[in-house]
Amino acid sequence: MKALVHADHAGFEGLSYREMADIQPRAGEVRVKLKTAGLNHRDLFVLNRHTPSDPPLIIGSDGAGVIDAIGEGVGNVQIGEEVMINPSLGWQEISAAPPQGFEILGLPDHGTFAEYIVISADNVVPKPSYLTWEEAGVVSLAALTAYRALFTRGRLQPGMTVLIPGIGSGVATFLLQFAKAVQATVHVTSRSEDKCKRALELGADKAIDSNGNWNTALGGEKADLVIESVGAATFHKSLDQLRPGGTIVTFGASAGDEIQIDIRKFFYGQYNLLGTTMGSGEEYKKMLQLMQTHQIRPILDQMYPLHQFEQAFKRMKEANQFGKIGFFIEGIEL
Repeated sequence: MKALVHADHAGFEGLSYREMADIQPRAGEVRVKLKTAGLNHRDLFVLNRHTPSDPPLIIGSDGAGVIDAIGEGVGNVQIGEEVMINPSLGWQEISAAPPQGFEILGLPDHGTFAEYIVISADNVVPKPSYLTWEEAGVVSLAALTAYRALFTRGRLQPGMTVLIPGIGSGVATFLLQFAKAVQATVHVTSRSEDKCKRALELGADKAIDSNGNWNTALGGEKADLVIESVGAATFHKSLDQLRPGGTIVTFGASAGDEIQIDIRKFFYGQYNLLGTTMGSGEEYKKMLQLMQTHQIRPILDQMYPLHQFEQAFKRMKEANQFGKIGFFIEGIEL
C-alpha cells in the first residue's frame, strides 16, 4: 500500500511517499480503507520525536474511510461501514487525566496517512451522514481537543465569555464554533486581518489584532474562560484579560514553552490554570453528538493529494491556514 512514511532522517527530510507492506487486522481490530485524512500540528512535531534509529513510521492521526476487514472477536461493526478514526488510544472513559498507556495515533503506532489503517474496533465510530468525506477526515484530533478544553476542563456554560488567542488553527476554529453553539460570547485574536474577518463571519463577537492592546480593543471586557494554545507569546496578555476567579485552559505552546508568572498577582486574582490534551472515547462521542445536534462542520482550508504532502506541511508550518488542512488518499473515489 502507498503511505507517507518517516524514516532514516530526522525532521522533514525523513518523509517520503512510498510503498509499505499490506496489513491485516488481529483479534479485536478492524482494517479501514481510508478516503481522507487530516493534517495536525502534531504531525510536524512527530518528525523530530521519531528518530532515524526507530522503525519506519506511517504518520497521521485523523482519518475517515470504510471498514474492509474485521479481526476475530469484533462484533460491533460490519464490513462496508463508513467510519471515522478516534486517534485517542487507550483512553475510553472521561477522567481527570489520561490513564497509563495512553497514546495518540501516529506515534508510536502507524497512523492515517496511508491507503489502509489497522486499529482497535473501539477506535472507530460511525461517520455522521451530514459530513462529507473531506470533512469527516479532518475532524477528530482538533475537535476532541477543543471539546475537552471547553466543556470538561473549562466547564463552559451558556452566557459565559470565552477568549481564543490565535484564531486560525483547526482546534481554534472548532473552539469558536462549539462555544457559539452553546450561546457563549466569543472573542478571538490574530495577527492576520483576514483571519479576524473570517472569525467574525463564523460568529465571533469580537476579533482583535494580537499585536495591539487587548484590553483597549475589547473595551475592558474580561473573559470568564481563556483557551490558550499559543504559549509564551500571548500568555500574559491572556491572563490580563481574565476576570477575577476566571480560568485559563492550556493545551499548546506553539510560540514558546516557558513563561514566568507573577504568583502574587495570580493568587490575588483567584485564577485557575488547567492543562488538557486530547480526550477520551466518551468525550469523542459527546463531541460528535454536539456537532450533529448543531450541524457543525469543520472549516476546511485546503485539501491535497497525499503525494503533495510537501505543500500541505509548508502551509501549516508557515501558519497560513484557516481551519483544517486535509489529504485525499490516492486511488479513492469520493
